[in-house]
Amino acid sequence: MSVRRILVLGGYGNFGKRIVTSLCGSPDITLIIAGRNRAKAEALRQSLNKETNAQLTTAELDIHSPTLVEQLRALQPDLLIHTGGPFQGQDYRVPEACIAVGCHYIDLADDRRFVCDIGQLDDAARSAGVLLVSGASSVPGLSSCVIAHFAERFARLDDIDFAIAPGNQAERGAATVSGILSYTGHPIRVWRDGAWAKVYGWMSPRTLPFDQTIGRRPLANVDIPDLELLPLAYPSVRNVNFQAGLEIPLLHYGMYLMAWLARLGLVRDWSRWTTPIVRASEYFIRWGTDTGGMQINLRGLDHQQQPLHIKWVLGATDGIGPYIPTLSALILARKLITGELSTRGAMPCMNLYTMEDFTHEARNLAIYHHSEQAHG
Repeated sequence: MSVRRILVLGGYGNFGKRIVTSLCGSPDITLIIAGRNRAKAEALRQSLNKETNAQLTTAELDIHSPTLVEQLRALQPDLLIHTGGPFQGQDYRVPEACIAVGCHYIDLADDRRFVCDIGQLDDAARSAGVLLVSGASSVPGLSSCVIAHFAERFARLDDIDFAIAPGNQAERGAATVSGILSYTGHPIRVWRDGAWAKVYGWMSPRTLPFDQTIGRRPLANVDIPDLELLPLAYPSVRNVNFQAGLEIPLLHYGMYLMAWLARLGLVRDWSRWTTPIVRASEYFIRWGTDTGGMQINLRGLDHQQQPLHIKWVLGATDGIGPYIPTLSALILARKLITGELSTRGAMPCMNLYTMEDFTHEARNLAIYHHSEQAHG
């Protein structure tokens, strides 16, 4: 199946516009900038028209429309990239529509159930000869790639502890904020000491040093698909921990207070207040930096049965941070365009590309990464 027509759903949004911009340099493809707001799609198309090698067009598309399948069939995409979050509470109508029209599907979902349960569409996707990938983002797309890269150095991998810390001045998307707010103060199922345990969203605060560029950042519990996927992928692992944080302590610990209010039952769902919370955060946009980062710590035994700790750090400067969640989708899209990716079926984005692929995709961005290891 030749991939030449790519529809980016939510193509003018925080992540969608970055995917469209990045793919504009690819010749011999048509990019369809789609979403509910045709005017915003047209504005992006016009702004890119003079600097694109791809053909650009737009479409008005609502995923809740009862005629979604018919609309997709009329647009004839070979690949649909779904960036229209939040994915919390979404069903599988979009990937199911892709199966119906015979086009590949990639999303940037970070919702645990949405990503982990995508396999229920595997038989249908294989029968249709298409690839459905969920979670082609920082997690689990990039995180699983990094962990797989270093896992071969371990005879036994015991602990996976990782974190994401965006810069305060980086552009923030309402969908991402809404997703985090939906479980702030609510239980999260995690793998602790080889068994399932419970923590609470945006609680268990700590600070963690990244590197000299990023510095120390405050962190708290966040729910992601990796918390469920990694214990299955690495049976020897006894602990999997993930946290994220806001660079400005006032905002970060304000969220911690919100988590307590939710845990006490005083607020049922903070995501209902996404719009005013995002607007309020804009008053602090001049504070902090435009530098964000990601850190992964792996601990276990090396092949000489000695304790081994590997720390991997990624940094993004100059406000480039919001590009990082798009890189997994871009890597997979390019592999489908070239025919390099022949996998079919429905699956979370786990180990579908290499560190070399990531480094190549990030080469022209203000992104760096490095690692260090210690024994004992």
